[in-house]
Amino acid sequence: MSKKILFAAALASLLATPALAQTSGEGPWLVRARAVHIDSANKDSTGLGLSVNNKWIPEVDVSYFFTPNIAAELILTYPQKHTVRSSVLGGDIGSLKHLPPTLTVQYHFTNSTAFTPYVGAGLNYTRFSSVNVAGGAADVKRNSFGPALQIGASYALTKNLSLNLDVKKVWIKTDVSVGGVKQGTFKVDPVLVGLGVGYRF
Repeated sequence: MSKKILFAAALASLLATPALAQTSGEGPWLVRARAVHIDSANKDSTGLGLSVNNKWIPEVDVSYFFTPNIAAELILTYPQKHTVRSSVLGGDIGSLKHLPPTLTVQYHFTNSTAFTPYVGAGLNYTRFSSVNVAGGAADVKRNSFGPALQIGASYALTKNLSLNLDVKKVWIKTDVSVGGVKQGTFKVDPVLVGLGVGYRF
């Protein structure tokens, strides 16, 4: 009986060795490049029927794994230009840019397969710039802070390289003023769906 136990223990140790080696070989850093589609909620209380266009944007994010399950992710892009429309005024009324860096803390559901789902929550900061709406007659508040929720999954192609699908809901809003008088609040509140590749080191 003792020989069987020793043999089973040795076999389990041999089977576990590749997994342990792979885990120990994984670095704490993960860099991803994604193509992200922005689908804006366009909730407007100004009475002008404001909206911004949906679009695809490039995104780069950097993650650091504190443990195999817990990571922090910083999501970055460059200032994105949007066309501003008004259903009341009958079409395009200008444009603006927004820069929306987002920081989330994630939990990764690790397992013995190549498929790793995760969830995350964090904070978004958006900076509006290059605002040119209604010939300069209208303006928006430049800074927005709001929560962000995230769900996604990665599929390992190699020890370092992976494919990624990511969905985020981000709360972004700004006050709209005309002639210096606040008219209401415009909520972008987009859903962002991203596809990309990641490299861990």
